Amino acid sequence: MLISSRFPIGVDTIYRPGFIKFIFIFFIFINSCTSINYPFNKDDEIIKGDNIKKKANIDQDIIKKPSEQKITLEPEKLNISDNIMNQNIDKTISIILPQNDDTGISEQFVNVTELAIYNKKLKDISFDINLYTNSDDLINIVETKIKPGKIFVGPLDSAQTKLMHKYCNEGAIFFSFSSNTELAKECVFLVNFFPKNELETLFNYFPLESKIAILYPENSYGYKINNLIDEIADKSNSVIINRASYKTDLSNVRDSIKELGKYELRKYELDRQKKLLTKKGDVKSIKRLKKLEKFQTTKDFEFTHIILPDYGLRLLQVAPLLAYYDIDPNIVKFVGTGVWDDQVFFTEPSLQNAIFPGVEISKRKQLIKDYSKIYQSKLMRTSTLPYDLIGLFSYMYDNKMTLSDFYDLLKNDKNKFDGIDGGFYFQNNIIERTLSILKIENGKAKKIN
Repeated sequence: MLISSRFPIGVDTIYRPGFIKFIFIFFIFINSCTSINYPFNKDDEIIKGDNIKKKANIDQDIIKKPSEQKITLEPEKLNISDNIMNQNIDKTISIILPQNDDTGISEQFVNVTELAIYNKKLKDISFDINLYTNSDDLINIVETKIKPGKIFVGPLDSAQTKLMHKYCNEGAIFFSFSSNTELAKECVFLVNFFPKNELETLFNYFPLESKIAILYPENSYGYKINNLIDEIADKSNSVIINRASYKTDLSNVRDSIKELGKYELRKYELDRQKKLLTKKGDVKSIKRLKKLEKFQTTKDFEFTHIILPDYGLRLLQVAPLLAYYDIDPNIVKFVGTGVWDDQVFFTEPSLQNAIFPGVEISKRKQLIKDYSKIYQSKLMRTSTLPYDLIGLFSYMYDNKMTLSDFYDLLKNDKNKFDGIDGGFYFQNNIIERTLSILKIENGKAKKIN
C-alpha cells in the first residue's frame, strides 16, 4: 500500500497534506461515480516561456535502443485469443485510485498525470479517472470499463491488485503501484521503488572483496532488506560479515550497535595496549600511549561497509550513535538504500560522505518546481511514478501498437526507457531502474559512479 510521501512504497511514514484543489488539463476526461470536468484555464497558466518543455523526440528521449528481437508470450501464463491480442490499444486509459485516501497520494497521482500530459504535449489520448471506495466498487468500475486493449493505471495496494489477475484473458493490462512482487505476473505490471533493485546496484558498486555489515530496524522494511541481502551478496564479490537489528522505539539500539561493532572487545583490546605501553615507559611507548588516549576502542573493524536501511527521525538518531560507539565513518563507509533520498538527511554530520543508490535530483528538479507552482504543494517522492508511465504510453500510441505489440515491448527487458527516476525497463513484469551511486556531501547528494 502507498503510505509514504517521501520514501518507497511500503514504508510506514504517513503523510497527510492539506486539501489541494484539483486542476485538470483540457484534454483529460474525468469519470467517477459522478462525472466531473475540470478544464485547464490557459489564463491561469503558470509554466511559461522556457519552462514549457518542448515535445520530446519519442524515439530518442522516451525509449533507448529498443531491441528488434521479438519474444513469444508463454501460453500457460497468457491464455488470450489471437483476436484479442491483435486489437489496438484503447485510446482512453482508465486511472483507478482509492477515494478515501488520507495520504493524499491519489490526488497527487492525478495531478502528476495531468502535468505529464501537459509537459509532453500529448494529443489524442484520454484519461478517465475513477475513484473507488472498496473492492466491490473497484470491480464494478473495471468490469464497466474493460475491453480488449484496455489499460488501467492502478490500483495502489496489494489486496486490490490481486483481484485484477482474473481480467487478463479479457485483454486488459494493469500498471499497479503495489510493492508485493508476487503479484507481478500475467497482465499485471508493477511500478514502484523496489529495494532489490537498489541492493543490486550497491553490490555491483562495492569494491572487490568488500566486507559488509547490516544494521536494520525491526519493521517490515528492515525485514525485507534483511531477507533480500544474502541472495544478492552471494552473486557479488562482497561478503556479509555481520548483522544486527534494533526495535523501532530504539530501546535496544545502543546494545545492537555495540554488538555489531564488537565495541566491548575492541575497548578491551585498546585498554590492554595502553597498559602494556604504560609499563614500558620509554619515549616511543609514551608517544604511542598519548595517541591512543584519544580513542575509546581500537580501529580494527571486521567490515568495510555498514548498510543502514532506515529513514526518518530514527536514521537521524541511529547514524550519530554509530560514530559515538567508535564505528568511524572515516574508516567504515556508511551506506543507505533508496529511503535516504530526502534532503533532510543530506546535512546530517554523521552521514557526510555516506552513499546510497538513486537518481540525482536534477532529473526531477523541473517537475518538482512545476508541481509546486501549479498545485501550491510539495511533490511527494512517490508521485514521480505515474509521470514516467505517460512517456511510455506516448511511445505506444505514437507507434500505433496492438495489444500483442505492447506485450512484446514490455516483456522484452532489452527495451530501455528514459525516465525522471532513471532509465527503466520491465523484467518479469516488475519495473527495474538503472540507478547511480549518490554521495552525501555538504547538503547535496551527488552522483559518483
